[in-house]
Amino acid sequence: TRLNKMNIQQAIQSAVEGIDLEHDQAADAMREIMTGQATPAQFGAFLTAMRMKGETSQEIAGMAGVMREVSLHIDTDIDMVDTCGTGGSGLNWFNISTASAFVVAGAGVPVAKHGNRAMSGSTGSADVLEALGVDITLGPEGVKNCFAKAGIGFMFAQAFHPAMKFAGPLRPQLGIRTIFNFLGPLTNPAGASRQIIGVSDNAFAERIAKALEILGTQYAFVVNAESGADEVDVEG
Repeated sequence: TRLNKMNIQQAIQSAVEGIDLEHDQAADAMREIMTGQATPAQFGAFLTAMRMKGETSQEIAGMAGVMREVSLHIDTDIDMVDTCGTGGSGLNWFNISTASAFVVAGAGVPVAKHGNRAMSGSTGSADVLEALGVDITLGPEGVKNCFAKAGIGFMFAQAFHPAMKFAGPLRPQLGIRTIFNFLGPLTNPAGASRQIIGVSDNAFAERIAKALEILGTQYAFVVNAESGADEVDVEG
């Protein structure tokens, strides 16, 4: 047993006091969330306290690592790319990362698109694809067939992260950007080794990039627009 093991109440206390968690301490708190041990009140308090303190690369990587452990996986030898944004910009733009995924796939680059419904914006990738008639509920084998036949597949976060049943319903109720906005892009079930990730606040770009490095991602672009969009914007 680690001497610095931390439960969710201790994690909340540290975050409230402005003390950063170590990688493994953040992972400890995440395991309580992902196993249903944390109460809804503790979950909401933890996310809010972390947001107010400011999430670090080590905390992001620690929590993302736990999400990867408990998610469903797709085993593939195909070298895939994922296009996604963290959301939380507050801008009611169309879902650019989903549109760009089709452009990339059309150019011959295999795309493993991982996404969810909107949490703080107008439309998430799942909302867009569902409106287009795509079956967003496919499991690992179904998505793997999409990779083989179309060069693109969509992994619905709610289907591939069953442990999120403990956290998913509460996130929209908070209505704010939380560390979970960062975790989705870092937990691709197909293990996409190449990513382009948009962040809504440039202050987080370096932290996300560092978290990707800790997690072992091979190649990634982390982008932000001056407008505050989690996209590449023609305005810069």
